Amino acid sequence: MEAVFLVANRDNLLGGKRKQRGLTRVWVYWLKTILRGKMSSDRQWMYKRFMNGILIQEFLNGLETFINFACSQSRWMDGDKIKCPCNNRKCQNMSFRDVNTVRYHVAKYGFVPNYFVWIYQGESTMAVDSDQNEGSESYVCSEEPSNTYHRMVNEAAGADFNMDDMDEPPNPEAQKFYDMLKAADNELWPGCKTHSQLSLVARLMSMKSENHMSEKLFDQVTKLMKEIVPDNNLVTDNFYSTKKLLRGMGLPVEKIDCCFNGCMLYWGADSDLISCKFCDHPRFKKPPRVAEKRQKTKVAYKKMYYFPLIPRLQRLYALNATAHDMRWHSEHEVEQGVMRHPSDSLAWKHFNQIHPDFAAESRNVRLGLCTDGFQPFGQSRQQYSTWPVIVTPYNLPPWLCMKEQYMFLSILVPGPKNPKDKLDVFLQPLIAELNHLWDVGVNTYDISKKQNFMMRAALMWTVSDFPAYSMLSGWSTAGRLACPYCMDKSDAFTLKFSGKQSWFDNHRKFLPANHPFRRNRTAFRKNKTVTTVPPVVRSGDDILTEIQSLGLNKVTEMDATRTNGPICRTCGWRKHSIFWDLPYWRSNLIRHNLDVMHIEKNVFDNVFNTVLNVDGKTKDTFKSRQELNDYCRRPELKRNEATGKYPKACYTLDKKARQTLCEWVKILKFPDGYVSNMGRCVDMKKLKLFGMKSHDCHVFMQRLIPIAFREILPLNVWKVLTELSLFFKELTATTIKTDDMVRLENDIPLILCKLERIFPPSFFDSMEHLPVHLAYEARIAGPVQYRWMYPFERYLRKNVPRNDDGRVLVEDEYEDKLSIFKHPGRAFGRAKKRCMTDEEYKAARSYVLLNCEEVAPYIEYVYPKWLQMAHKGRGRGRGGRDGGNGCGHGRDSSSILRPSVQSVPSPTHPIQTSPSPSPSLTLSPSPLSEIRPPPIVPPPHTSDASPSSTPHSTPADVVPPFTEPSTSSSIVGSSAGSAKLVIEIVDGSFFPSHKCSAIITKSFKKMVDSKAFSWKKVSKSTKKTYFDDFQNQCSWAPRFNGQIKSLWESKAAERYSDFVHKLKIVRDRPDFIPEDEWLEWLQYWEEPEVKKKSEIASKNRRTEVAGPGTGMSRHTGGSKSTIEHARELARELGRDPNFYEIFRKMHVKKADGQFVDNKSKMIADLVEERVTAASQPVEGSMDLQSIDYDPIYLETIGGQKKQRVYDIGSKGVAFCSSSRASSSSVTAAVDEAVEQRVMETNERIAVIETEMKEKDQQITLLKDEMQQMKEVNNEMKEMKNAMQQQMTNMQSQLAALMQHMGHRVPTEHPPVGQPTTDPPANDEDDDLGLDD
Repeated sequence: MEAVFLVANRDNLLGGKRKQRGLTRVWVYWLKTILRGKMSSDRQWMYKRFMNGILIQEFLNGLETFINFACSQSRWMDGDKIKCPCNNRKCQNMSFRDVNTVRYHVAKYGFVPNYFVWIYQGESTMAVDSDQNEGSESYVCSEEPSNTYHRMVNEAAGADFNMDDMDEPPNPEAQKFYDMLKAADNELWPGCKTHSQLSLVARLMSMKSENHMSEKLFDQVTKLMKEIVPDNNLVTDNFYSTKKLLRGMGLPVEKIDCCFNGCMLYWGADSDLISCKFCDHPRFKKPPRVAEKRQKTKVAYKKMYYFPLIPRLQRLYALNATAHDMRWHSEHEVEQGVMRHPSDSLAWKHFNQIHPDFAAESRNVRLGLCTDGFQPFGQSRQQYSTWPVIVTPYNLPPWLCMKEQYMFLSILVPGPKNPKDKLDVFLQPLIAELNHLWDVGVNTYDISKKQNFMMRAALMWTVSDFPAYSMLSGWSTAGRLACPYCMDKSDAFTLKFSGKQSWFDNHRKFLPANHPFRRNRTAFRKNKTVTTVPPVVRSGDDILTEIQSLGLNKVTEMDATRTNGPICRTCGWRKHSIFWDLPYWRSNLIRHNLDVMHIEKNVFDNVFNTVLNVDGKTKDTFKSRQELNDYCRRPELKRNEATGKYPKACYTLDKKARQTLCEWVKILKFPDGYVSNMGRCVDMKKLKLFGMKSHDCHVFMQRLIPIAFREILPLNVWKVLTELSLFFKELTATTIKTDDMVRLENDIPLILCKLERIFPPSFFDSMEHLPVHLAYEARIAGPVQYRWMYPFERYLRKNVPRNDDGRVLVEDEYEDKLSIFKHPGRAFGRAKKRCMTDEEYKAARSYVLLNCEEVAPYIEYVYPKWLQMAHKGRGRGRGGRDGGNGCGHGRDSSSILRPSVQSVPSPTHPIQTSPSPSPSLTLSPSPLSEIRPPPIVPPPHTSDASPSSTPHSTPADVVPPFTEPSTSSSIVGSSAGSAKLVIEIVDGSFFPSHKCSAIITKSFKKMVDSKAFSWKKVSKSTKKTYFDDFQNQCSWAPRFNGQIKSLWESKAAERYSDFVHKLKIVRDRPDFIPEDEWLEWLQYWEEPEVKKKSEIASKNRRTEVAGPGTGMSRHTGGSKSTIEHARELARELGRDPNFYEIFRKMHVKKADGQFVDNKSKMIADLVEERVTAASQPVEGSMDLQSIDYDPIYLETIGGQKKQRVYDIGSKGVAFCSSSRASSSSVTAAVDEAVEQRVMETNERIAVIETEMKEKDQQITLLKDEMQQMKEVNNEMKEMKNAMQQQMTNMQSQLAALMQHMGHRVPTEHPPVGQPTTDPPANDEDDDLGLDD
């Protein structure tokens, strides 16, 4: 009511005049206090979204209330869109969205903090900050939507702009803002309530920017709009008039004429010159004769664009969205030894110590500078290279720092050529402005604190690729002295045949003084040892002193080329950099950063192209082999004099391996937005990868190299490449630790030395050397993500993807999720659901276990103990390797998996080749290629001279099973495909029972009868199929044949009942039941009789057996039988467990040590009381009495009934045999079981021997039969030969007879059974023959 009274009497309270500031502040204070207190109490639901990970109904109802209210305020809408108040950085009441999108965003991201009054949706209140200074007279009333544009104009105009004080006409600059304020109030046409003139042109300009609309299209759209709307409208009709109306909103830009050859700028003292003072080239173009008289403005040959930095920095403090964040660097909590931001780094803190007056004001700005070549016309047109210079502030928090909207384009160096060393010429305006910001500062209004302050700024460092490093720093990055850290201490040399510079054997000096690699004369350069120390990092004062002593000039000075030329030939310096003009530059610990992005890409290219032996790109060339043994001893790579060819190196792949690798990469798939499609980069004809961008190389280097090369490269090569991959992965982490960077500083020289032992000298150019300095820069300057080129490449639209949405993580959104699922992702396309295959599930489960923080304590503490227990007494490892731990891995089990080291199970690798010396694996390429390849565990770090001395293994061999590590159940068979579970019958039940139950249940999922709603309705044929499947997976001793079927029948009935019960609860159709049959199942469950039986059974299950208040009886035994738990307990204790110990194991939770129900707790309390009473010493004695727990336990639970004991059952009684009621020996039972197993084994051996004898007899009989068949075959051959001889004799006799009778002898006797081809004799011959 108080709020209503204040609103209704507002004008009376103000006296009708808003200039009564004192009373206004009182009214604002009371109205704000009452409204916000009321709103915050009524709208607490806005920040209570989840309960147990599910959106609560109160929040959903309140969200609908908000949507309805926002849609009712048409003046605050953009058509049918409303402002989205979600906490996503792209919204936050700044963007209009449709209703469904707003509903989805708010449900996903939540409301922006403290948004109890919906002012951006039209709810009336005063938007006045309680921290407003008493001396300030400004206030804002958020009653009309047009005030949003008023505020936009006021923020652009600055704190000094006051429209009330107009004693004289405004100056031209101020007039721009008055025009915009007038446009903010002007209706587009009489009666238009949705848009003002300013709101329309602002929206149009925003659309043009977002959609890259051309000016021609913009003019056409505005003309069409002007034709559609009513007459007397204020719609602008072209781009020029629109831009003119908004001219005051933009930031200033200066066009500066420059020399055509880039020698100088016509700026400052030289602004009036008409020709270059260095090369005499004219400043202006000569106009054509036709336009010579009419042309009044002279046109320069070349212009550069300079965007002043001061207005852009001031704008950061003029906006509520960024003013407070500019102080984040000094207000956030810093964790000792952890760096998440440059403000946590040693370089930042050192700067604060050297310049305490600068550090005293937290609003002073720290800047970074970047430059890179850019081709605006792409590769298809003329070669034109322009060089933008970008400045970005580091004051902002991590979620805003290095983002595109906070990267300020300061200089645009014109083309078409690379400016090279003359880049300093174009940097002059920026350096002058930076000096002004350091020496004097600029008066700036901070809207978050409502006060003016003197803003200063300092440049922390530059970021660029390696060629631009030379342009900025003045140190040559080409030749033998290319390293800017080693400088003249470099050991690089020129190769004999290749003629290139090599940094081979340049890293042993970074190793510890006593490292064996330093004394090695064979693995590196021949007959050379290293005793030198690594070069010391030089300070800025030392470098500046050296430059001044050499006499180098700045390129902006006269005769710089003539002076610097001879000096450059004797040292690595090329010029006196213009950055030394900054007074604080010499005190910076890091002045120019090595770009990790390009270094990582070049290292990957060299490694990948050499391993794949890509023509034209491999470092293993003919000339490299020629000079190889001149520098090192590699006799295995010498030329074969007989063939004239060089042998294949161990680090290169053959054609089959390359084909396998390319096929794997081609089908490899990643999460959306994680990386580009690598399949397009595969050339299956030439078996290589081409066209890979920097980010593709980044992902392949850190994620895929350990997996891709594991099975196809020798162990020593794979290990060092894996170590190199993990080095870059740890180096580029978003959060780094100082201790980790120190470790990487010590590790990278050793990694490079191992590479030198494998690859030829031609492999090691400057890019392979620079990683030795990257860890040092990260330790000094902080995380790499603020000092590499990826953000600037994205800013220049070089198509570098990112795999997050760039927003701030809100912990409330993920309160019920594991840490591994909290990484923000950028969704692409419509979500789909599918079931994972077994291989995918195993790979995903292993990846989660090995990369999740919550699992780390288990891996570090519990898992090693499990390994020790599981492999206790198994000897010193398989294969006879020394140093084994019984696991067959040749190293300490606790080092296999650690929280800080990530690993991958071997089944995720899709490549297999037989020649590989590493262990062979059977892997599946198809399903696993769709899983993001997880990282791999590195080999154990050793300093041994032999890189292949330690065998490698994968965690896949040691994934802890969820069964006891004993010999109670063994696997028969040599291969996994033919393995069978050996089972036995113990006390009338299967052992191990849980494994048998799993096998039986799994068989149900293969086939289900259409109306088999219970076990009785399952057909006999289906039951036979189930049992046959059980037989195929299990084996048992012959003496159990008579009992197996009946036990299986009872166990199957039990498991089938549970199987159907789960289907009924879930009500989700499984894949093995057709849809039409599933409908019959659903109808059956809905029948009244079935429902009634189900309710009765459910009620019985909930019955409190021990009486009211005790709860239902439960246990923690799971699917294992009591006897299995009892045997495990016997092995753990080393003795026979009693009834009470078995009872506690079956009823106490491992997580918190609490009992599972009230009944078990009551029994345990009674047993403890009786044990305490029975253990009291006898009178006259101080010794406690020994207690037998079994009689006490039996007495407590009411004795043994029907061979059963409460919550132990008959199986527990069998294990602790009935005489144990009287304390029988578990050891005897175990020995008996062992003897029984030995007898069974002997029986199996005897059966097998009998079968083998029978087989031998059968083989002997077969041999005899084969011999008889051979003899019969020989006899038939002899008969055939005899018949052929007889035929020949008969033919000769017949021929002689025919000749004697005067007949023509046929040349060939026709085959038997075929007529002759001779013509028949005539009648005369027949008569003559007859007469004779």
